[in-house]
Amino acid sequence: MKRVVRQSKFRHVFGQPAKTDQCYDDIRVSRVTWDSAFCAVNPKYVAIIIEASGGGAFLVLPLHKTGRIDKSYPTVCGHTGPVLDIDWCPHNDQVIASGSEDCTVMVWQIPENGLVTSMSEPVVVLEGHSKRVGIITWHPTARNILLSAGCDNQIIIWNVGTGEAMITLEDMHSDMIYNVCWNRDGSLICTACKDKSIRVIDPRKGQLVAEKEKAHDGARPIRAIFLSNGNILTTGFSRMSERQVALWNVENMEEPMAVNELDTSNGVLLPFYDPDTSVVYLCGKGDSSIRYFEITDEAPYVHFLNTFASKEPQRGMGFMPKRGLDVNKCEIARFYKLHERKCEPVVMTVPRKSDLFQDDLYPDTAGPDHTLESDEWFEGKNGDPILISLKNGYVPTKKSDIQVVKKNILDKTPKKTENSCSANRSASPTPPVKSEAKLEEILKEIKSLKDLVSSQEKRIVKLEEQMSKVAI
Repeated sequence: MKRVVRQSKFRHVFGQPAKTDQCYDDIRVSRVTWDSAFCAVNPKYVAIIIEASGGGAFLVLPLHKTGRIDKSYPTVCGHTGPVLDIDWCPHNDQVIASGSEDCTVMVWQIPENGLVTSMSEPVVVLEGHSKRVGIITWHPTARNILLSAGCDNQIIIWNVGTGEAMITLEDMHSDMIYNVCWNRDGSLICTACKDKSIRVIDPRKGQLVAEKEKAHDGARPIRAIFLSNGNILTTGFSRMSERQVALWNVENMEEPMAVNELDTSNGVLLPFYDPDTSVVYLCGKGDSSIRYFEITDEAPYVHFLNTFASKEPQRGMGFMPKRGLDVNKCEIARFYKLHERKCEPVVMTVPRKSDLFQDDLYPDTAGPDHTLESDEWFEGKNGDPILISLKNGYVPTKKSDIQVVKKNILDKTPKKTENSCSANRSASPTPPVKSEAKLEEILKEIKSLKDLVSSQEKRIVKLEEQMSKVAI
């Protein structure tokens, strides 16, 4: 007997929106017409791009700070134009990067307990794009490497530790880039472009590895992401404006491995992929639903699982990394859905009767430790993510602050001998480290003084209130 229904442990996954008191209310979500997620999440914070007068800003809220967000809540507001994309560093939960219409990329270090005052001074400003920067994505395994793509059709890969543009891919794209995605070990990138082409690029060699023209026939934006086995999943539109999801083999991109047609809505489908469970979630901008599919190694490869439907349309969506989920509740994904004035967590759960840790749902996942230093990656090394077990839940550890060491342009003198060069190399890093340590000490002192002043102010206000009551 042929089995009619395909067996899958994710067949009964269901989505559940958070209760009202667990939402983030009264947030003026950005109205910029740009197809990014507008939201980035990690196990500590949720960051949301908001409407801001006189420039661009985004909120950074600790996950536990639910309820109504005060209008005077501090923001990250260093850009002079609207912020278009944000991305948390996968190796440091305090570091976030932002790209803006002002053509710059900024990297921010969020204080340990969240923002107390608005932050306008980034750790480093990366300038190299001539038009607005709409795409930001960190390298998955190497430390301090950030990729940005702008409307100047350029991709720049930065070494954040030195603030330098290390690789610039200028002539690869003839039109605007819609999205860029690293593969699992960060050796390749895939891009989706307005010319309807999907490209797989080796950024260090500056070579095109594979290309598919007209991946989707429709004129509306397409998206492309790498899967853990090296295949590529794309979302786009057919000639009849039907939304499609397709799967491609990088070795042979003549024909797709699978194409599924979904509906005729016009919202761009943002794909979110979980490499541990091989489940892809498709969130359409302006839709009120999240569809999810399981990707397998056997035909027909892409299997529709279910749809989470709600009443309110989504303006954007944040996707929690696996290490931020509650394993005791069999939570396999958590989204942060942006409405017009609020952010609502949506939890995806596999129904299980047992309270024990479910090994099959939680294989070892990518942890927060980097595999390579930035220099090693630029020299040609690759490394898979360092995996961690979630059996006892993820416990965040304190990460060192991001440090930017600017290289002195005047030091670029002709090399004399190998020995003198290596001696210079070993001697040069010491002064900045000392001064940085001193600067850090001063900043800590200033912070403690600020805290002391604010606590004294509160005390004075209390005393004045008590005195006024006595006087009455």
